[in-house]
Amino acid sequence: MTGLDVRGLRVAFGDTVAVDGVDLAVAPGECVAIVGESGAGKSLTARALLGLLPAEATVSADDLSIDGTDARPLDERGWRRLRGSRIALVSQDALVSLDPLRRIGAEVAEPLLIHGGRMPRPQLRTRVERLLATVAVPDPARRAQQHPHELSGGLRQRALIASALAAEPRILIADEATTALDATVQARVLRLLRDIADRGVAVVVISHDLAAVRRVADRVLVMHRGRVVEAGSVADIFEAPRHDYTRRLIAASRHTPEPRTAADRPIRLAVTGLSKSFDRPAVTDVSFEVPLGRTLGIVGESGSGKTTLARMIVGVETADAGTVLLDGHPPTPTGQRSIQLVHQNPLGALDPRWRVGRSLREALAAGGVPRSEHAGRVAELLAEVELDPALARRRPSELSGGQRQRVAIARALAAAPEVLVLDEPVSALDPLVRERVLALLLRLQRERDLTMLFVSHDLDVVAGVADDVLVMQEGVAVEQGSTARVFADPRHPFTRELLAAARAPLPDATADGRAYTRRSSIDPAITGELSEEQDSGPH
Repeated sequence: MTGLDVRGLRVAFGDTVAVDGVDLAVAPGECVAIVGESGAGKSLTARALLGLLPAEATVSADDLSIDGTDARPLDERGWRRLRGSRIALVSQDALVSLDPLRRIGAEVAEPLLIHGGRMPRPQLRTRVERLLATVAVPDPARRAQQHPHELSGGLRQRALIASALAAEPRILIADEATTALDATVQARVLRLLRDIADRGVAVVVISHDLAAVRRVADRVLVMHRGRVVEAGSVADIFEAPRHDYTRRLIAASRHTPEPRTAADRPIRLAVTGLSKSFDRPAVTDVSFEVPLGRTLGIVGESGSGKTTLARMIVGVETADAGTVLLDGHPPTPTGQRSIQLVHQNPLGALDPRWRVGRSLREALAAGGVPRSEHAGRVAELLAEVELDPALARRRPSELSGGQRQRVAIARALAAAPEVLVLDEPVSALDPLVRERVLALLLRLQRERDLTMLFVSHDLDVVAGVADDVLVMQEGVAVEQGSTARVFADPRHPFTRELLAAARAPLPDATADGRAYTRRSSIDPAITGELSEEQDSGPH
């Protein structure tokens, strides 16, 4: 058959085997997903299929057939002829993958020129605009003249898909193509990938997002430590998983908000009429209250004002109007330390030149902790976020994704805050590592009586951690209430759209019969065998 046929794929780095005996067959018109935690070998498998592994990797296979071509004996020149024309890649971060100095039209046109030869400029322009229209980019003639930073995340991702499809490949590899996209944009990109498969392209989706996989794939391969531990139809994998690792992955990817009576506790954070404009209104007249020890989830599409709102509450952005009150009083410059931010990308937020201990000591000094106490407090902070104090001697680049995120949380805790504002803190983490970080946050909240604002595009995560939820659309808070009520009975049309876009049917329980709800679902036991080496960002 044409399409993709791989048997006995093995990737090794010296004596270390990273991918061991993977079999993968994808027919034209079929979508097969590869899932697993970070370090499972998913992306190495994808790169082996594209001839993009580093020189130090040793690759072997019993069969590696790409659209009828045996790729095993190919050199780099042979792979270049194959890539783009027969097999193409859609990578995770479109903003990085697209050249910031080139217009979108030039990016889409490049594969046409490489594999199709020269063509008259008007014909090339027409082909580019037709490709952009095919992937549902509105006003393709105008978008083709724009640079990547002028497009939203969803439009950039679709432009990247258009570029991958330009030379009409028969196989498409989508590696974490919907990571960090909000629910409605993700739904559109998933629909597009499904449509591409339905047109006769063999599609391979690499993802740690099991809800996304269930919507788009026909079959699923579950990888763990370089091996495929389970394979089957979407229904078989999600409704009757056989392997314990598969069951734990599914359990870590499903949270249901449970009704929870609000205790009569004082208001810790009160926001009234907060507004901010740049070239246009970003946040307009947003008001809410968060009691002591509770979590407010803030959700909405990209560009809805979530992050701008969070930055104003923390004090790194000045509001045009409105007030932020902490225990009934405006935070003073010194008191602003009582509200701390945990960033989405800890690798970017932590100074890459500094060791972890120095970053934490700086935070302790800013919080007024005497210098003589710094060494002991650094060890205590790392232990509090379940890290070995010996990691204080490492730099951020020497840590896994989950470890870096916990260091970022420890740094925020150094100032003994009363409120934590978390901006997409787990968006790049795989399900099991994400579950550990969420369990950590809930434990810290209980032990420190923290009030938390949790900004996220992932409604499943919000269902797992938030007591209440605020829904934003184009800078306006269109709905708010208890998470259980809003998820069960959304009243605003946009909230209904957001929830509909995010919901993929999942089993009510894992194979062992346990149901998972708000607090019980964030359970460290789910991550049972996870080691520090596996605790990392997306692979």
